[in-house]
Amino acid sequence: MSKRPIDEVILKIQQASGLRYQLVLIVGPEGAGKTTVLQEVKARTGAPLINVSLELSKRMLDLTERQRILHIPRLLDEIANSATNEIILLDNLEILFDVTLRQNPLQLLKNLSRNRTVVAAWNGSVENGYLTYAAPRHPEYRRYQMQDFLMLDLTATK
Repeated sequence: MSKRPIDEVILKIQQASGLRYQLVLIVGPEGAGKTTVLQEVKARTGAPLINVSLELSKRMLDLTERQRILHIPRLLDEIANSATNEIILLDNLEILFDVTLRQNPLQLLKNLSRNRTVVAAWNGSVENGYLTYAAPRHPEYRRYQMQDFLMLDLTATK
């Protein structure tokens, strides 16, 4: 992988420091290289790389479905706070889109990024000025306006 996407993410991390939401999304379909970019950013910054689905799953094992719905924001905050760095890297966000959890994944990431810089791999695309996740008829499909975050679209850098 070229240095260009990594350099762009580092630049966006610097740009995010003065924003309300210090959120940088690395957007691309499965296999686009999001994890590789995060690993390179980790090597250059020393920021921890967190597998969100794995860490949240561990913490939700003993919770009922209703408790999971209610506690996801707190559990995600605990995971982020366990890293003492000002920058955290998040990968494998799929669990946040689970329809049974009834969460707004983008808002969860924005909330995490109020007090630290969050760089997250977003398995989706940018279509007609909107950030999307999954295909339109898929149960986990989401479509968001492009606001309150910085983004690197890996499909646009190829």
